[in-house]
Amino acid sequence: MATTQVPCPLPGTFYRRPSPDQPAFKNEGDPVAVGDTIGLIEVMKTFNEVKAEIAGTLKAFLVEDEEAVMAGQPLYEIDA
Repeated sequence: MATTQVPCPLPGTFYRRPSPDQPAFKNEGDPVAVGDTIGLIEVMKTFNEVKAEIAGTLKAFLVEDEEAVMAGQPLYEIDA
């Protein structure tokens, strides 16, 4: 398996769950299919879904929930 770091598509705040009272979209060790939602990036009160572009197993998140992120910054690693 090859590990791929997936970059952040735009700057904002990264969220791992759709709302504070709901479970995370994905957790480390979860299988990921192309098109699965991994998290959200909030920019000026607009939430943009971060969708998987490759299939595999989510190895690790490289940023914390609710952390400010920059475009191009690695968000997570996936074993494909």
